Amino acid sequence: MAVYLTDRRPAAQPWESLWIRWRDFWLPSDPDDALRTLRLVHERGFGERVEVACGGGAGRTGTALAAMCVMEGMEPGQAVDWVRRHYRSRAVEVPWQRRFIRRVHASRAFGPREP
Repeated sequence: MAVYLTDRRPAAQPWESLWIRWRDFWLPSDPDDALRTLRLVHERGFGERVEVACGGGAGRTGTALAAMCVMEGMEPGQAVDWVRRHYRSRAVEVPWQRRFIRRVHASRAFGPREP
């Protein structure tokens, strides 16, 4: 499974893929839909390999990865730090991407998965 974080719908792939409309350096066009999609990708990642990709691999991808860390129970700042240490040092590029991660945390609809 893959999720693409781009401003234009990606070309069809021979594997299952989802799309979140997300302009470079910005936030998803529909934040609620993005959260639902990221939650699905997060859950699917426990049983299969998933790909999270954007155009440059830093801001949007880093934000999505940090959001999934928050879904797993991390605090927002801890999630950003973890993604920057383990994925890419420039991940989560702009302040509003950090705010999006805080929104995931504040939604309370997301938390650690049940054992």
